[in-house]
Parts: sequence; C-alpha cells; structure tokens
Amino acid sequence: MKEGVQAFVNNRWLVFVAAMWIQSCAGIGYVFGSISPVIKSSLSYNQRQLSKLGVAKDLGDSVGFLAGSLSEILPLWGALLVGALQNLVGYGWVWLIVTGRAPVLPLWAMCILIFVGTNGETYFNTAALVSCVQNFPKSRGPVVGILKGFAGLSGAILTQVYTMINFPDQAALIFMVAVGPAMVVIALMFIIRPVGGHRQVRPSDGLSFTFVYSVCLLLAAYLMGVMLLEDLVDVSHTVVIIFTVILFLLLLVPVVIPIKLSFCDEPRDVVEEALLPKPEQQAAEKSEQDEVIFSEVEDEKPKDVDLLPASERHKRIAQLQAKLCQAAAEGAVRVKRRRGPHRGEDFTMMEALIKADLWLIFFSLLLGSGSGLTVIDNLGQMSQSLGYDNTHIFVSMISIWNFLGRVGGGYLSEIIVRDYAYPRPISLAVAQIVMAVGHVFFAMGWPGAMHIGTLLIGLGYGAHWAIVPAAASELFGLKKFGALYNFLTLANPAGSLVFSGVIASGIYDREAEKQAHQRHISTQISGSILSGMFAVEEPLKCEGSICFFLTSMIMSGFCIIAAVLSLILVYRTKTVYANIYGKSRT
Repeated sequence: MKEGVQAFVNNRWLVFVAAMWIQSCAGIGYVFGSISPVIKSSLSYNQRQLSKLGVAKDLGDSVGFLAGSLSEILPLWGALLVGALQNLVGYGWVWLIVTGRAPVLPLWAMCILIFVGTNGETYFNTAALVSCVQNFPKSRGPVVGILKGFAGLSGAILTQVYTMINFPDQAALIFMVAVGPAMVVIALMFIIRPVGGHRQVRPSDGLSFTFVYSVCLLLAAYLMGVMLLEDLVDVSHTVVIIFTVILFLLLLVPVVIPIKLSFCDEPRDVVEEALLPKPEQQAAEKSEQDEVIFSEVEDEKPKDVDLLPASERHKRIAQLQAKLCQAAAEGAVRVKRRRGPHRGEDFTMMEALIKADLWLIFFSLLLGSGSGLTVIDNLGQMSQSLGYDNTHIFVSMISIWNFLGRVGGGYLSEIIVRDYAYPRPISLAVAQIVMAVGHVFFAMGWPGAMHIGTLLIGLGYGAHWAIVPAAASELFGLKKFGALYNFLTLANPAGSLVFSGVIASGIYDREAEKQAHQRHISTQISGSILSGMFAVEEPLKCEGSICFFLTSMIMSGFCIIAAVLSLILVYRTKTVYANIYGKSRT
C-alpha cells in the first residue's frame, strides 16, 4: 500500500488529471461575454469603453512573459500561487466596484484590474503545459489539445456552477470568477510538477488517452444538453443542483487512470526504468547523428523530390543520405555545419525570432484567433442585437465548441502527422476556413445564425490552440517551449486590439448612433417634445444584424488570409515533417 501511494503521488497521469482540473476553471477570459453586460450597465459604459476592457482582458490572458520567467525561477507551485493571488485581487476588486462596495475607478484603472485578474490565467496555463509536455514528450498533440480544451470549457463550467448557486444578482458571477479558480489552484498546486514521465511509458497509454477522449466527448455532450434544457425549459433549482453534481462527477472520472496504474497494475522494474534515457538525451544523440547530413540533403536534393508521393520521396531522400554519409566517411566531400539549429531541433528565442516560419505562425494566429476572440468578447452584444435576452447560453455554447475544437484539433492533427507525415499546419488552414464561414453566418443574421455561427467559430478558434503549440514545439524544439508559447499567445491581444477595440466597437457605436438619431427624430415627429427634454440618456444600443454585419465580413476576410499563410507554412515544412515523422512510419 505504501508503494502504491508513492507511485500514485508521483504518477504522471495524476499530474495530467490535476492539470485538467486546473484548466477547467482557468479560462477566466471566456466568461467575459457574460460579465460584460453587468459591468456596462453598472458603470454606464458605451461599447467602445467596454471594448477597451475586453482588450485589457485579452492582454492579461496572453502576456505571459512574466509567468514564463517565474516558472523557470520558482517551483511550479509558486508560479501557480502568484497566479491565484492575481486572479483573486483583480476580479475581486472589480466585483467590489460593480456592487458599490468600493468607489468607482477611472477606465484606465479598471483596465489594469481586468488585466491583473486575467493575467493569473497565464500562470495556470504555463505551469500545466510545461509540466505535462515534459511528462508526456511523445504525446504533445493530445496533451496540449486536452489541456487547452478544458481551459476553453471552463466558461460553461463556471456558468453552470453560477446557475446552481442561484445568486440574486448577475454581479455575483464576477465574485465567483475571482474566488473559484483561486481555491482550486491552491488546492492542487503541489501536484503540478515534472515527475520523470519519460520513465513511465506504458503499453496502456493509448487506451488511457482513448478513455480521456471519451470522457471529454461525454462531458461536452452532457454540458450542451444541460445548457439547452435549462434554456428551453424552466427547470427547478433542485434539478440544476443534480445536473451540477453529475458534472463534477464527470470531471472526477479521469482520476481512475492513475489509481489503476498505481494500485492495480504491476509496477515496472526500477532497474529497467533507470536504463531508459531521457528524451533530451535521445534528441541530442539523434541531432548529433543527423546534423552531419541534414543540411547537405537540403542543398543536394533535386527540386522535384518534394513533388513525389510520400513513399517515393522518403526512399529518394534516404538514398541521398546514404550516399552523402559514405562520401563523407571516405573524405570525398567535406560536410558543412550550418550555424544555428535546423527545424525540429531546439531553438533559443532569438534564433526562432529570425525564422520566417515563426512569423507565419504568428500572423496566421493573429488573424485567425484574433477574429474568433472578437466574437467571444462581443458575444453578449451580438446576441442582444439579434433579440436574444439570455446571453449566457451562447457564452456556454461557444465554450463547449471551443473545447471540442481544441480536443478534436489536437487529435486530428496528430493523425495527420503520425499516419501521413504531413505538416500539422494544414489542419490550421482548415480550421480558419471553417471560421470564415462562421463569420458569414453572423453577418447575415439568419434564423439560427447565432447557433450555427457559435458552433463554427468555437470549433475553429479552439483548434488554433491545440495545433499551434504542438506545431511550434515540433519546428523549434521543447527546450524553450514556454517562452515560444507565451510569445505566440501575444497574437491574441494584438488581434483583439485592432479587431475588437477599433473595428468592431467603432462600427457598433456608429450604427447605434444612427439608430439613436432616428429614434430622436421619430420622437420629435410624434410630438413628444417634453418627454424628449426630460428623457434620461441611456447607453448607446444597436439592434438588428446590421450592428455586426460589416465587422463579421471583415473578420471572414481575415480568416481567409490566415488560411493562405497557413498553407504557405505547409509548403515550407513538408520536408521537415517528412523527416520527423516519415522515419517513424518506416
């Protein structure tokens, strides 16, 4: 029993499951669409002012350089504690202001509070991803997809918990966002750490991932059914409590994996585990062997090789490598060594920044995820403009589709690279085309357009955050993965700053002013002069599909440009993926 408990505490699957639980309440930014209307009404903000808070939220969600730096200095539990405190202070203060318990601060100070509160999420993400990628070095796609998926699902989970507690006012959701994640993170922070996962590889790992995927699909289907039922039928509070208890049980189910591995399966021989090399050593040895010939193959291979079928291409490249190795051994050629690493090896941040591939990923992510984040930030106003009173249902729905997009994006892109040795960014291009169609639905405002648009945007946006981190780790290595990941996440606030803070809010306020002017003229024509003189000025409000028509069409165009950038990246990295994954297939 003692050995079983020790194995359970140090099991990499326990770390993974605890990271899933942290991520399930770490996507604080996805609840902004639910809390933004109460902030807007309580503080009498217009749409432009609210968009500035949205940009501050996106900056806090994405600027993770401090989190990355502290995670290298502090133990991961220390970084998680800092994030929990930031989350508590930032959103706790916002709740005090909205409820009148603290004096109202100027807009710039509110932006700082939103930034600080949301920035705690970057500590949760960094600690979870870094620990689990190190513990599962051979399963990056599924691990990143599942973890980022639970972060996307957190909006629906927090909304369901809020519905169960049945607070009397909407501002209480802000209080729950401030307190809930901090409590969960503090409870689990000592579990999140590297535990030598490369020595815990088991033949049953494939079945374990299949089980986790099954739980993910069941969880998403259950939440979708619960949200639709609560929206369509007036269910009692007792039923809501039962729904939430079942949700918690589903979240707890994956813990059976480390329990089974620790207490039911036979432990592996300690001597056998000690003989297993670390993945860094394996990568270094492989790099040393391949470095001699890799650059020569790139220089000497005929241009038409990349156009051949995969099997023939691998055969031709292997023949060329053999000839070059033989010639180098006989002294017939002098092997050149390029300065700096090749694609697929470990890059430093500065080495990666001078590569065109990194900037293709960055700008593709900026245009694709930035347009999706614009929808997430403005979902409350978009649904209200089309006549929907309950905005929570769409926030929950896009959270669920976001979750499935992340889990599915990681799973499908892994099939593409493992089974076909084809570049992972091709799945990114597909996701961006799906998002372009979703934006068109929002623009048209057809019946059911909110539901279909939410589905397509959620799936496409979520897929970005499973595909991009995995692709970056494949092209630029794992050594500085935390820094690279936090750099790429800057694309989110950069896109939101322009798309939501300038384009969407500017167009919305312009249309709202037009409608307000028309209402004013109608009031004068009807002869209600006195009522016009004494009317209380209300915040600008736009109604109809025209409010976001132009914005959505612009976002659709940006997604198409992003897909083109992703296809350029696919063309540039075909050989790299063929070398990385083609050998494992032969």
